[in-house]
Amino acid sequence: MAGRPYVLNEVALSASRETEYDVAILPWGATEAHNLHLPFGTDSIQAEAVAIEVARLGWEAGARVIVLPTIPLGVDAQQLGAPLTLNLNPSTQALILEDIVASLEHSSVSRLVILNGHGGNDFRQMIRELQPRTRVFLCTANWYTAAPPDGYFDVPGDHAGELETSVMLHVSPGLVRPLDEAGKGRAKVFKVPGLRDGTAWAPRDWARVTEDTGVGDPSAASAEKGAHFFAAVTRTLSAFIIDLAAADLDDLYEFPRGSGS
Repeated sequence: MAGRPYVLNEVALSASRETEYDVAILPWGATEAHNLHLPFGTDSIQAEAVAIEVARLGWEAGARVIVLPTIPLGVDAQQLGAPLTLNLNPSTQALILEDIVASLEHSSVSRLVILNGHGGNDFRQMIRELQPRTRVFLCTANWYTAAPPDGYFDVPGDHAGELETSVMLHVSPGLVRPLDEAGKGRAKVFKVPGLRDGTAWAPRDWARVTEDTGVGDPSAASAEKGAHFFAAVTRTLSAFIIDLAAADLDDLYEFPRGSGS
C-alpha cells in the first residue's frame, strides 16, 4: 500500500519526482519530562500529528504540501534537572535549520513552515538571519497558539496541563498514563513583579518552579476536549498553508484596507 503523499517518510522517489511541492512543513518538538503521566516525546508527537493533519487538509484543497521528518530535540537547558532531558542549544538549532533549508532549496521547494511544538524553541531570530541567504521563504508557527484555548479548556495550563494532556489523549491515548497518577502541576512564579507580569523576561529554572515538571492541573483533561481543539488548530493552520501555497512570493505585501492611497 502506498504511503500518504504528504508525509516525506512515506513517500517513494518515484512519487516525489512526479510532484512539485508548494510548501514544506517541519515539525519541531523536544525531548523532556511532561509531568508524571505524559511521555518525553509529547511535544514532538503533537507537532507531527498537527502537521500531518494540516498537510492532509491542504492536499485535499489542492495545495502540494510535504511534512518533513520531525526534529525531536529542542531548547531545554533550564530543564536538565529532570533525568533524560535532551537539550539542543539555539545555536545548534540554527545550524540544523540552515542545512535543512539548503536541502529544500536544492529540491526547489520554495516555502518552509517551521511548526513548533515546544515553548522553549524560538525560531524568529534564526529566520531573520537566514532569510537573506536563501530563496526559500521561511516562517514559523506555534501549533498550540493557532486557536484560542478559551471555550475548550477550564484551565489550559502552560506545560503538561489540561490542554496538552487533552490533545495527547486525542492523538496518542496509549501513551498517556492514568490521570490519577499525574502530579497537580503546581508551579511557582517569579517574586520580582516585573518578571512576573511580563515587563521583563528571563528563563525559568524548572527544578525550582515545579516538583513534577508540570505547570497546570491536567485532571480535567479529556480526549473530547483534545479533539475539538485539535480540529480548530488544524483548520486555522491548513487555511494558512493553502493561502501560502497559492501566494506570489514576489508580491506578498499590500496596504491595509481603509488606509488610503
